Amino acid sequence: MIQLASENLLEFFPRKGFIVKEIDTKKKLDVFKVVGVLDAFAATLAMENITEDDMELMEELVKKIDLSISQKNYSDYQKYQNQFHKVYIDKCSNTTLIKLLDSLQNSFVRQIYLSKDEEKLFTVLEQMNKEHKQIINYFNNKEKENLERLIKNEHWKITHIDMI
Repeated sequence: MIQLASENLLEFFPRKGFIVKEIDTKKKLDVFKVVGVLDAFAATLAMENITEDDMELMEELVKKIDLSISQKNYSDYQKYQNQFHKVYIDKCSNTTLIKLLDSLQNSFVRQIYLSKDEEKLFTVLEQMNKEHKQIINYFNNKEKENLERLIKNEHWKITHIDMI
């Protein structure tokens, strides 16, 4: 419980206990903007450190994400999408940035989109995985500016506010 409170998911009240924190939409959108900037920064720092093995791993994860989407398996989608970003984040050679992104991922950004409308949800997730494929393309072609722009301005931009 203390760990969840430190991750900003619970609020502790002495002699009373814990309650789940409500996070308003504006705060969520603000966090996603910050994550977008930090994730893009990590990707550009990682550009020179990404290996062929890393590229193959990201390509394999994109295939697993596609399969998860086709099976409407949101849990696996989340797992593989987190692993996808972690490949290049871990290659950015900036431990402070890695820890900060890990902290944000573990405390807040676990689930980007949720919806009872599965058709809409998985359509949005398909678009996000197309962006993962474009991220791989930019890494392959060493297009640092395009990579940064895509991640910062598109990939983490929340376009379906009703689903967050």
